[in-house]
Formats: sequence, structure tokens, C-alpha cells
Amino acid sequence: MLGVLVSSFLYRLGRAAARARVLVLALWVVVLAAAGGAALVFNHGTDDAFAIPGSESQDALDHLGRVFPEVSGTSAQLVLVVGDGAKADTPQNRAAVAQAVTRIGKLDQVATVVNPFDASVHGAVSGDGRAALIAVPLKVQLAKVDPATKTQLSAIAADLGAATGAKVHTGGDAFSNRVPKLSPTEGIGLIIALLVLVLMFRSLIAAVMPLLTAILGVGVAIGLIFLATLVTPISSTAPMLAVMIGLAVGIDYALFLISRHRDQLGEGLDVEESIARAAATAGSAVIFAGLTVVIALLGLAVAGIPFLTTMGVAAAVAVALAVAIAVTLVPALMSFAGKRLRPRAPKPRRTPRRRKPQIARWWVRAATKAPLVTVLVVVAGLAICAIPATSLRLALPDNGTEEHGSPARDTYEVVSEHFGPGYNGPLIVTADIITSTDPVGLVNRIADEIRHVPGVASVPLATPNPKGDTGIIQVVPATAPDSAQTGELVTRLRGLEPHFRDAYGTQTAVTGITAVGIDVSTQLGNALLPFGILVVGLSLILLAMVFRSIWVPVKATAGYLLSVAAAFGATSFVFVQGHLADALNVTHTGSVISFLPIILMGVLFGLAMDYEVFLVSRIREDYVHHGDPHHAIESGFVSASRVVVAAAVIMFAVFAAFVPEGSATIKPIAFSLAIGVFVDAFIVRMTLVPAVLALLGRRAWGLPPKIDRALPVFDAEGDALMHELRLADWPAPGSAEAISARGLRLEDDRGRPVYTDLDLHLPRGEVLVLHGTGACGKTALLYTLAGRVTKFSGDLKVLGRVLPQHTHALRRDVAVVACRDTGNPARQIAAALDDDAALIVVDDVDLVLRTDVRDQVRALLAAGAATFVLTCQDPERIRDLLPGHVTHLHALTAAQPVEVF
Repeated sequence: MLGVLVSSFLYRLGRAAARARVLVLALWVVVLAAAGGAALVFNHGTDDAFAIPGSESQDALDHLGRVFPEVSGTSAQLVLVVGDGAKADTPQNRAAVAQAVTRIGKLDQVATVVNPFDASVHGAVSGDGRAALIAVPLKVQLAKVDPATKTQLSAIAADLGAATGAKVHTGGDAFSNRVPKLSPTEGIGLIIALLVLVLMFRSLIAAVMPLLTAILGVGVAIGLIFLATLVTPISSTAPMLAVMIGLAVGIDYALFLISRHRDQLGEGLDVEESIARAAATAGSAVIFAGLTVVIALLGLAVAGIPFLTTMGVAAAVAVALAVAIAVTLVPALMSFAGKRLRPRAPKPRRTPRRRKPQIARWWVRAATKAPLVTVLVVVAGLAICAIPATSLRLALPDNGTEEHGSPARDTYEVVSEHFGPGYNGPLIVTADIITSTDPVGLVNRIADEIRHVPGVASVPLATPNPKGDTGIIQVVPATAPDSAQTGELVTRLRGLEPHFRDAYGTQTAVTGITAVGIDVSTQLGNALLPFGILVVGLSLILLAMVFRSIWVPVKATAGYLLSVAAAFGATSFVFVQGHLADALNVTHTGSVISFLPIILMGVLFGLAMDYEVFLVSRIREDYVHHGDPHHAIESGFVSASRVVVAAAVIMFAVFAAFVPEGSATIKPIAFSLAIGVFVDAFIVRMTLVPAVLALLGRRAWGLPPKIDRALPVFDAEGDALMHELRLADWPAPGSAEAISARGLRLEDDRGRPVYTDLDLHLPRGEVLVLHGTGACGKTALLYTLAGRVTKFSGDLKVLGRVLPQHTHALRRDVAVVACRDTGNPARQIAAALDDDAALIVVDDVDLVLRTDVRDQVRALLAAGAATFVLTCQDPERIRDLLPGHVTHLHALTAAQPVEVF
């Protein structure tokens, strides 16, 4: 059992961390200092160049970088705007612009500069004549733009404004600043988290611990992420996403361990033992939850987009560190706190008061009173909330998403106002003209045809490169870069490629930053289905392993999909349709960043599984112990709801804190995650789940036998280890019994009992005979004692090992002899003794009829070199084989086993 290995390891790790608490704390502090120091010294900064290898736009852009570098880098813009009634094209302005163009052309990183008043330039003066646009293509990409270059351009613009008396705006992609920054507002989320923890624990020490460990984990993660810029480009969104997710899961994971530890201290458990058990039980749940989040984040690689893959890896690193800190540093800190974490006993009241019903109990009773109504209302309500998701538009951020008042945003708006929105996202059509004898004429003819394509506002530039092998045509769309119409224009231009090849013998491609963004959005949209299949399939398998059920995983996955759909709907309602945009300080509407859906699906998947496991495992535990599904729902919900509510409120607060002042990239992601967590925790897990379980009743628990046998067992809550610890001194401290069984029960594939309520106690070196006729279950019991049958209930210890947790270890010391299938069972028994088998089970020993073989078996049994379990129909038939003073008989019947003394 995988879960047993994990929980056993965590039990030992938790105890070791508690004992070496100073060393553990020191190691994590050193790791933080090393990661932070290395990042400060060696980091290369972030890179927001969104590349998509293999796409037409990216391949064409890479080709331009080799043959026409002047147009392959980023660019800046200077926009000269004169007052109402005036014209930009005046002799004075022409002279001043010419002088500015000359100065700009001398800057190191400038590839070329376009004078809007040159005769060869078209469309650089606005239709109303009030604005002129100076295009400044640079030699480098955005990440390599020297701040001095931007300073010099701004100074030239200021001088141009002074010379002309006009307003000169400096912007373009080179002036964009999409690096998300932390603000004091994010601290509000931590304050809310602290308040929730104080209210939950009633202890400041316990409340501060999750915050400290989460912050430490985020610090290490950020250091490692920036250190990784040495070897791979990382977008500026990746560290902020890691901060947001790392804080949320870091606090929650520590909360789970501390909550379990305090509960155990309240039950009187020793501090060190309680820490070890908390690490084994709640730590196992943290490992499971963290593993699902990490797998989902790494699954972002299915999109095949490098920047998204690195973003997923960065966030996965933050989650993995949160898990590692939870199972090492948190136990160490709990050890430092010692008995101070023990909950205070409530003071006895002189006059007993009537106990008010708990909110949790009232809630679950309301949800399950009419479960079908609850299910229908929740599903219908979330379906309605998901309707706006149909209008969700995906796009990469541009200068239209920059902060109001920034140079890039002001220039973007001025260009849109005077030239049209398409000038903020021009397309580039490349043409392979190496075989043409008239490259200029060929490029002009292609440009003339493109001017008549629907959706094209203008074609201001059409020229071959200096070598005459590649032509570029700049195409200005009539619509904004993130509009659906611009995407349709790109499709139409690409659709003309066969025509240009047939008519002119040239191959064309559509590229530019806008085309790359459209291709990224398209590829991300296409990746949602395979990623969704991956996540849903993973959810079904993992939850089936944990809960041994078909309906629980199906219900959990359906609830997750409802949560995702509702989050998509709310995000589209605000960020695309613009409702409540002012209240949430949303400065750009119409689209959301392209990778939001896939990140939301990945992160929310892990969080949803976390809440599912924590809540439903409590319900299942009560059901296994008492067998009443309705009582189990109420009891399990009441016991788990406090922690689930606290965890969800903390996570919601952390995500929501990034919305008011977050960047245009982070804001919609944080908003969607906050909505997703709220919906999944409070509406799906705490309302829909109890109602569905109430509808299903006993049918909610159980797997088809074939699936049950095929699926490994994952003990996400450490129940198996707790079972083992409970039986550590059973049946008595230092017991020498080879077999100890209590309440042993086995059912067949149809739920019918094979044997029931068995109690066995067999000392080492003695013989147990299981006898009975018909379908009494003696062979099944024999194989259960041998560790070959594992799907039983009750307590069982064989050779000091608790089953079924240690069946694999037991099988090395147990030999099975089936007399029905062998001609000389005595030889097999002797061979098992030679191999030092401690327990030998012999099935159908009454089939041994040959006198010489029976004599050998009698001698082997009498030697007492091992413990034996035999089965037969009638013990009188084998009376001569048995050593009388060490033999125990146990009769089995098909109806009810009866102990024979």
C-alpha cells in the first residue's frame, strides 16, 4: 500500500524533525538565505517575450530576425499631437521632426526610424491631420531594451514638444512595463488569514506559524525562480503567480497539520507522539493535495508553449516547497511551542445552558433534508453563473492593459483616438522574393491586393530588405489587437498564401506581435480539451484510489467542472463584459490573458481535491465504523467543516487581495481563483457533496471488484498507520502470538459474507486447524492469514505485522502449500522450513493419503520449527498428524462460525 509507506515515512520524519528542531529551522533559514542571495547576484531578470515555437507567426518572426533584423525587434513610438483646429504637417513641425528623427537614428539600440512626413511613408499622419506618428524599430527584444535608450527617447520627445508647441507622447512596446509588483493591498490577505487563524485556534502562537512558514516557502521559491533565469527565460508573471499560489497553499497546509496536532494534544497525547502522528495523517493529506496541484501545474506543458511550461514549473516549485516545509519545518516549530499549543479546557459553568445547534450541523441538515432539490438548485445556479463564459475572449497583454497615466498606456490611447485601434497592433506579412527580378514591384503588387482585404485599415509600409530576398508588408487592422475581428483578418491573410504562391510564385506568412498573440491564444484554447481530459482522468483515478468508490470520484469531478465553469463565467462577466469593472479597479475590459483558463483549471483542480479529501475522508471514516451513511454525512461534515471553512476563507482572502491593485495580468487570474475557491469550497464541497452522498446512500461507497483489485490503495489520511499504531501493543505488550485476529470479516464480490466476526489467538510454534464442510470460508481465511487476501475488515496481526498494511513484508516469511495441487506436500513443507519460513499454511491437508507422506508431515508438525495453519473438512481424519498439546481447532460453518475450545 503506497499510503502506508508514505504515512510511515512521514511518521518517522515528523518525529525526527521534532527532535532536531534547531537543526531543521537552521537548515531552512540557510536555504532561504542561499536562494535569495544567489538570485540577487546571478539573476538575469524576467523576459516577457511570448514565443510559440513551430507556429507560422513565430517561424516568420525568427526568419525576419536573420534576414531583416530592423523589423524583428521591439519598437517605440513618438506621437506628436497638435491642438484642435491645427495641423501637424507644417513647415516648422517638419523641420523639428526631421531633427528629432536624426537624433533618434544615432541611438545605439535603434534599428531605423520612420519620418512620418517622408513621401514614401503612408498613414503616419492621422486622418484628422492633428497627429503624426514616428515609428522607431529597435534592434533588440523588449527584455534587452536599455533604460538609457528609453530615457534618451523621452528627452528627444520633450525637446520636440518644446520646439513645436505640441504634445509629444512616447510609448510603444519598448515602454511597456508588464512586470507585476506587490502592493500593500496584498498584505490585507495575510491580515485576514491571521484573523481567521486566531479565531480558529484561539492561540496567537498557532496562528502565526502558518504565516511564517508560508512566507519562508515563498521566499525560497522566488529565489530559485530568479536563479533559474540563468538557464531559461521566465516571464514576469511566473514569480507573482508563485507568490500567490505559494502563500495560499503554504498557509493551508500548515493549518491542516497544526489543527490535527492540537486536536491530539487535547485528547491527552504526548507532544512528540502527537507531532509524529500529525505528520503521518494530516501530512499524508498534504502530500496528496500538493501532489495533485504539482501534477496539474506540470500538466500545463501539454499546451506546448515554453513560457507557459516554465510558469507551471515555477508555481509547482512553490507548491512543492510548501509541502516540504509543512512536513519538516512545521513539526519543528510545533516542537518549539511544546505544550503551549494544547487547547485550553473550557471552564465548567455553574448553570448548564441548553446547547445551541452548531452552524455546521444546521447547514448539513439543510443541505440533505431534500437532497434532490439541493442538487438541482446548485447545478442550475452554477450553470446560470457559467453563461457569461461563452463570451470569454483570450489575448496576450498589450499596452492597452497598462496602468492609466503610464507613458505606454497614454500613447496607446492617443494612437487609437487619432489613427484607429489597429495601429496599436499592426501585422507583418512576409514574402519570399528571392527569385523575383522585380522585388520592389512584387512587394507593391502584393500590398495592393492586401489593401482590399476586408478588415484592413491601411498598408503604410511595403518594402524588400536590403538583400532583396525578403519583403515585408505592414498591415494595419481596422480593429483592436485583442478583438475577434483581428483574429479573423489574420485567418483571411493566411488564406491568401496559396493565391500569392500561384500568382506570383512567392510564399507569404503573417507575423508580428499581434499575430504571435493570436497564435498563442489559439493554441492555448486548443490545449484546454486535452488538459481537461488529463485533469478529469487524474481526478477520477486518484479519488478512486483514496475512497474505493466510483460515485465519489464522479461526483467530485463533476463538482470541479461546475466550479471551473462558474469561475469562467464570473471572470467573463467582469473582465470581458465590463460589469463591476470600476468597483474592482479593472482598467481594461474585452479580453483576459490567454493562459488564464488553463492555469485556473490546473490550480483549482488541486485545491478542489484537497477539500474533497479532507471532507469526504471524515464522512467515509464514520461510515466504515458505524455503517450508517446518513449519520456519517452529518458526523463527518461537522468534524471537518471547521478546518475546511478556515482553509477556504484564507485561500479566498489571499487570492482576492491581489485583485484591487494587481497588474492586468495577475488581476483576472487572482479574481478567477478567488471565485473558484469560494464556489468549490462553500457551494460544491459543503453543499452539493453532502446532498449527492445523501441521495446515493450506501451506493456511494464501493468499487466493482475488478477495478478494486486493479487500483492500488492510497491512504491519503494516514488511516492505515493510525490503525497500526492502535494495534502496537495488541493483544498485549510483547505478545508472542503468531496470529491475533479480532472481528475478522470477509465478503465476496456480491457483498455476501464469506466469514464473519472471527477471533483467533495462536502462539508461535503451535498449530491451528480450520475445519468445516461446504462453503464455510476456511480456504479464504487461510489465505487471509497468509497475506494473500487483503480486502477484509477487522484487526489482524500475523508474525507481529499488522495486515493488510504489511502483506508484502509478511509474504517473505509465509509459505503456502496447497495439497490439492501437489503430490508430495511434505517435500514443500520441508523446503519452506529450510527457507526459514516462520508460518506455513497448508490447505486441504486431509487429502494427504499416502502413508509415507503422512508420516513425514507428522514429523514436520511435531518438530515445532514453525507455526502451522491447516485446513480440512473433518479434524478426525487428520488426528494422527497433529501434535496434541500445541494444536488448536477452529470450526467454520457457512452460516456462522462457531469457536471450538
